[in-house]
Amino acid sequence: MTGAVLSMLAGAMITGGLLLGVYGLQRRPVPPPRPHRPAPAWISRWARMPRWQRRALLAAVLAGLATIAFGAPVMVAVLLPLAVLGLPVLLVTSDGGRRIARLDAISEWTRNLASVITAGQSLEQALTASLRATPAPIRPQVTNLVARLRARWSTEDALLKFADELDDATGDLVVSALIIGSRHRGEGLSRVLTGLSDSVAEEVRSRRDIEADRDKARGSARLITLLAVGGMALLAFSGDLLAPYTTPIGQLVLAGLAAMFIAGLAWLRRMVADDPPPRFLPVREVPR
Repeated sequence: MTGAVLSMLAGAMITGGLLLGVYGLQRRPVPPPRPHRPAPAWISRWARMPRWQRRALLAAVLAGLATIAFGAPVMVAVLLPLAVLGLPVLLVTSDGGRRIARLDAISEWTRNLASVITAGQSLEQALTASLRATPAPIRPQVTNLVARLRARWSTEDALLKFADELDDATGDLVVSALIIGSRHRGEGLSRVLTGLSDSVAEEVRSRRDIEADRDKARGSARLITLLAVGGMALLAFSGDLLAPYTTPIGQLVLAGLAAMFIAGLAWLRRMVADDPPPRFLPVREVPR
């Protein structure tokens, strides 16, 4: 009896294995991939934060909860994380120095290019030869320009792409002169480039003076913020200064004062912002 049952079970298992093998050999349509769901905005923002800012934000949240436990107003726990997020944006240094260095490099490169063209070389040969003495701030862009010329791009298309990579109104001015020179092949291009380099050098000198004055205003804003935040922190833990702000009306007043302080910093940042002049060459796709 037992042998008959085992034989039946073995036969059933063999049959089931054969059926599963046939089923596995059949072709089945591949299911479409699931659409990728973008991460929430707060997760993306958290991932883009520097490591020090993420740690500082966590520390600010914990410090805010601790201050509430010791009787501080709830607005303090809200303002601490906001300060970690907002102050680096409001008090960040300007990139005006980088723009000035790029303008200076454009001026020097234009002057070198004018001297090479004066020596009797064609525009394409002069652009290629100028790579050896190109200043570092624009060397990658000039390298790409020379590579496109060697790849048999037309001179105008390569110069337009070069202007897009520079992304600067002064660069557009120089590129426009080079495009006109590539079309007409006249002898006055070197004089035009020399005049442009002199005007750009004058612009660099004026921008350096303006940037020095703006740096003074930014330094004053950082000092005022440091004194205000540090003074409030010392006074908050040295007495009952924050006691009036524990009431609902007091917390509204504290929120209003904080909003006024933040608005003042934002206004100061806007005043000293270095907005570059708009480009006049249109950005367009250049065929390869």
